[in-house]
Amino acid sequence: MGKFLSDYGESRCEGGCWRHSGQGWHGPSWQEEERAWRGQLGISGGHLEFREDLHDCARREVMEETGLAIKNIRKAPYTNDVFEKEEKHYITLYMLSELEKGEPKVLEPDKCERWEWFSWDSLPEPLFLPIQSLVKTGFNPVDYKKNLQ
Repeated sequence: MGKFLSDYGESRCEGGCWRHSGQGWHGPSWQEEERAWRGQLGISGGHLEFREDLHDCARREVMEETGLAIKNIRKAPYTNDVFEKEEKHYITLYMLSELEKGEPKVLEPDKCERWEWFSWDSLPEPLFLPIQSLVKTGFNPVDYKKNLQ
């Protein structure tokens, strides 16, 4: 986990992973943790382990949280978000991947209510702040994937 202190309090480096299957983009879930973002739409992800590669982090977090195996993992944009009330500062490093196999399962029911497939153009509100920031950049995973090929 990348971690440093700033004027905003504790800061963390997180990874989030969007996955694609024939059904659309997968990743958003309703967060159920007792935090400021409870009830907001989020994606699978978490903190980097010490010296962990970003691709390995994405693979591990997706498997731990959804039971899905992913492949063709690629770097995507990042967001820089400050949660003033919570005195948290998150740098979220997004990754794109494709579904290798599996059906999503809720493996952390204390953190996630359910997994669903959504079209990128119709993500339901409310969105977790880092996802709001990503959407505001104009990022589109479909276009981004095409540009990488």
